[in-house]
Amino acid sequence: MAFHKACTLDDVWEGEMTEVEVDGRPILLVGLAEGAVKAFQASCPHQDIPLCEGRFDGRVLMCRAHQWTFDAHTGLGINPGNCRLAEYPIKVEGDDVWVETEGVSPLFAQT
Repeated sequence: MAFHKACTLDDVWEGEMTEVEVDGRPILLVGLAEGAVKAFQASCPHQDIPLCEGRFDGRVLMCRAHQWTFDAHTGLGINPGNCRLAEYPIKVEGDDVWVETEGVSPLFAQT
C-alpha cells in the first residue's frame, strides 16, 4: 500500500467535510466525533454531483441535488438504502492525514 498525504488534521474539523485531491483523485474527508476522519469518494453515486456541495451534520452526508443521504461512519446509503460510497483506507500520523487510493474506485448507483 502506498499512502499519500492528503492534508493535516487542522483541515478536517469535527462535524465538517472537505474535498482534497489525492493521487489525482478527488476525495471527500469528513471529520467525525473525537477527531476521527473518514475518506470517501467525493461525488454522489447517483449523478456524480460533488458531495462537498451538500450538507454534513456530523453523522449524515446529504447530496444537494436529490437529497440522497449516506452514513458518514460507514458510507452506506440511508436514502436510498441500496447504494454506498467507496471508502478509502486512511491513517493519521501525528497531525498528518494519509489516504490510500490504490484498488478503490468510485461507485455508481444502478437506480
